[in-house]
Amino acid sequence: MNEYRLSVGCCEDMQNASNIDDDVFLREHVVQFLSVKKVNATGGAGDRYRLIISDGKYYIQAMLATQCNSLVETDQIKKFSVAAIERASSNTVQGKRLVIVLSLRILGYPNEKINNPQALDPVNSGPDQNASAEAPPAPAPGGSRQVNKPNTSGVATFPIENLSPYQNNWTIKARVTQKSDIKNWSNSRGEGKLFSVTLMDDSGEIKATAFNSVVDELFPRLEDSKVYYISKARVNFAKKKFSNVTNDYELTLERSTQITECHETTGLPEMRYTFVGLEKLENLNKDAICDVIGVLKDISAVSEITARTTNRSFQKRELTLVDKSGCSIQLTLWGKQAESFTGEPGSIGAFKGVKVGDFGGVSLSTTPSTHIQLDPHIQDCYTLRGWWDSQGSDMSFQSKTVIGGGGGLGIAFNRAQVRSLNEIKEAEVGMGDKADTFCCQGTIVHIRDQNLLYPACPGNNCNKKMSMSGDTWVCDKCGTNAETPEYRYILSMAVADWSGQAWLQGFNEAAVIVFGMSGNELYDLKMRDEDKYNAVIHKAHCQTYNFACRAKKDSYEDRVRIRYGISRIEKVDYHAEAQYLRDLLRSPWAA
Repeated sequence: MNEYRLSVGCCEDMQNASNIDDDVFLREHVVQFLSVKKVNATGGAGDRYRLIISDGKYYIQAMLATQCNSLVETDQIKKFSVAAIERASSNTVQGKRLVIVLSLRILGYPNEKINNPQALDPVNSGPDQNASAEAPPAPAPGGSRQVNKPNTSGVATFPIENLSPYQNNWTIKARVTQKSDIKNWSNSRGEGKLFSVTLMDDSGEIKATAFNSVVDELFPRLEDSKVYYISKARVNFAKKKFSNVTNDYELTLERSTQITECHETTGLPEMRYTFVGLEKLENLNKDAICDVIGVLKDISAVSEITARTTNRSFQKRELTLVDKSGCSIQLTLWGKQAESFTGEPGSIGAFKGVKVGDFGGVSLSTTPSTHIQLDPHIQDCYTLRGWWDSQGSDMSFQSKTVIGGGGGLGIAFNRAQVRSLNEIKEAEVGMGDKADTFCCQGTIVHIRDQNLLYPACPGNNCNKKMSMSGDTWVCDKCGTNAETPEYRYILSMAVADWSGQAWLQGFNEAAVIVFGMSGNELYDLKMRDEDKYNAVIHKAHCQTYNFACRAKKDSYEDRVRIRYGISRIEKVDYHAEAQYLRDLLRSPWAA
C-alpha cells in the first residue's frame, strides 16, 4: 500500500493559476518526480534541470530554480522522488505555461510511479518527447512575466523587474538615477577599483557595478539622469549589505556590455517615488531607506566635521523640511551633495533613498545613492507648492528632530518589549560600547525643577544656550542676537514601577507632553505667579507613561554610570493596555 499522499489536483491548479496567485504558489503541494533531465542553458547561464511532476492524477512539466540544483547533484532529487513543493512560480514561454520550483523538501523515495497520472497538456507535458528540450528562460521569482517588447525606436526592451540570472538576450531602457564616484578597494586577495550606478525604468530599479579595467571604459559613458539602452551585462543575486536598491538581483558591467545613449524625447522612464509623510517617519526602523518630499524651510551653510575614529574631515549641510502634516524634520547632506546643493528656502525638495536616523529624535541623512530633485514636475510637488503658498508659510511646525539636544521622539514604543526597571538595571542595559534601547512603563514620582528651563537661541533651529550681553541676548554658539530667547526644557525626573526606580532625562518634546505647555508658557507662568508654576509641576507627578528610552554609559568624576534618555513618551492608553493584558492571559505564557 502506498504511504505517500500526493496533493491530487495541484498540477492543474499550478498550470492554470495566474502569475501572481500567491494562494497557489505559496501553498505546499506534495508531488512525485517522474523525470529529471539536465538542460544546458544558453548564454553561459549554467545548467538547469527540467522536471516532470505528478500529483497522482495529472503530470506537468516544470523547471527547477538554480538555487536547488545541489539537490539533484547530491542525488536527493531523482526519478520517483516524492517532495513537498514549498514555493513555486510560473512563466509563460511561447504561449505555454511553465512552473518554476523555487523551494522544496524531500519526503521519500518510492520505487515506482504512484497511480497512473495523465498528461494535463499532452503537447507540452510529455515526459518522453519534451523532457530533454532546451530550457526556456525562467523568470525572477515573484515578478511579472513579460518578454522583450519593441518601442518607438525599434529596439526591443525588457522590464528591469523581470531581469534574473535565467534571462538571456535582453536589452533594458533605463535612466541613471545615481552614479557613484570611483572607489578603490584592497583586501587579502588584491586591490582594484569600482563604481556603481542605479538604473530605473517604469517597472523598477536595479544596481549595476563595474570593476577594475571596465571602470576606465564605462565611467565616462554613463551620466547621471540620462537614459541608455543596456545589454549583455551579467545578472547576479544582489548583495543586500552593499545596496539600498529594492531588487533581488544586480548587474555586473563587463567588457562585452553594450551601452547606447537613448536620444528619444518620448516614452522615457521617469523618476518614481514612494513618499513617506514626515509625520510617519517615526514609525520606520532606524536605518530604513525611504523617499520624502517637503518644503525647504531652512538651509544651513556648509560646515565641516572631523570623524573621531579616522580623523577624516567631512562636509555637511543641514536642511529643515516641512510638509502638510505640520511636522518638520532635519535632513543632513554629506560630502559633494552638501557642497553642490543649490536649493533655496521655500523651494520643494524630493529626496529618493534617504536614511532614517534616531539621533536627537527622528532625523534623515543622505547616502551616496540618494537622488535629489528640486521643484520636480510631479503632482506631489504641485500640491505641496499650493499648500505652502496659501497657508503653510505662516504655520508653526512640530519638530521631529531635537537640534543639538539628543533624546528626541524617534524610537517607537512597543508594549510587547516592556521591561521592568529592575530588570533593565540587572541586565546592565547600556554598558556596551554602543547605546542600547528599551521600553518601560512607569509613574513619575519626582521632577527636578532646578535648571528645568534654559534660554535657547531662536535662530535657524540652533537651540543652543543664550547669554545676556547688556540688554540683548546673544547665542553662545552662532552669535545670534535677540531681544528675548525661546525657553526650552531640560527634563530630569524619577520614574518608578513595581520593581524599582530610575532617573530618566528628556528634552523639550518630552517635557511638553509631561507639562502640557511649552517652555515659554511655563517660564511666563513662573514669572507671573510662583504658586501656579508649582501647581503645574505638582500636577505632573503621579502620572503614568509609556517610555521608549536609550541607555548609554558615560563617566562622571572618574565614575562610570548609565544615563537613560527618553526617546519617546506616550500617555498610557488604558483600553489598549487592557486588551494587551487580556491577550497575554490567553497566550501560552499564562498556560
